[in-house]
Amino acid sequence: MATYVLVHGAYQGGWIWKPVVTRLRNAGHTVYAPTLDGCAERSHQLRAGITVSTHAQEIAGLLFYEDLRDVVLVGTSSGGMVIQKASETVRDRIARLVFVDALALLPGERVDAIVKRPAPNKMGDLATGPSREDAENRMFKNLEPSLRAWVVDRITPHPVAALEAPMVATTFWDQTWSASVIRCTQAVNPPETHQRRTAEKLGGSYHELDTGHYPMLSAPDELVKLLLA
Repeated sequence: MATYVLVHGAYQGGWIWKPVVTRLRNAGHTVYAPTLDGCAERSHQLRAGITVSTHAQEIAGLLFYEDLRDVVLVGTSSGGMVIQKASETVRDRIARLVFVDALALLPGERVDAIVKRPAPNKMGDLATGPSREDAENRMFKNLEPSLRAWVVDRITPHPVAALEAPMVATTFWDQTWSASVIRCTQAVNPPETHQRRTAEKLGGSYHELDTGHYPMLSAPDELVKLLLA
């Protein structure tokens, strides 16, 4: 049996992985789906200084303190940047990386140069997030209505520096990884060219799912099959 650590993206928390966590655990695997600092049930901890690097330190710390090895580390959306930085810190604990419709940036790159979206709402200097209307009518519009309502009730602003600052220096691209890239073809972001670049630079496998940007909600069975592959 494998050990999976699932890292969420912007405006989310560990809750978004619930359908996948249930399926993987029912199959006998060990699964962690942590919520990152300043997000979801930890949104009351929002403060200056939360970055991709501090989020990555949390994930690296989880692997260390839980004594996890041979980990399948999975990141979705902006969580791809987090698993990049975390994995270089705990290289010997990683069995495989999986990027699920995820961002994987080169040093100095910015998210806004890659994704195309309406201008998010800034919450001062600390956080950024979509309006409820944007969440309902764009981000999660393809979800079944009751599921969409469940999701929209749970999204929270994301620490701004963890989403808008340039990608920090990293040795990630200089190392050799076992990696998979899963692109959701109904999603605009991240674009296909970005995700193919990730697979090519890592020499990893490339897969496509005919669903939107949140396959853990819209196509959990299909996603789990790829995670188990």
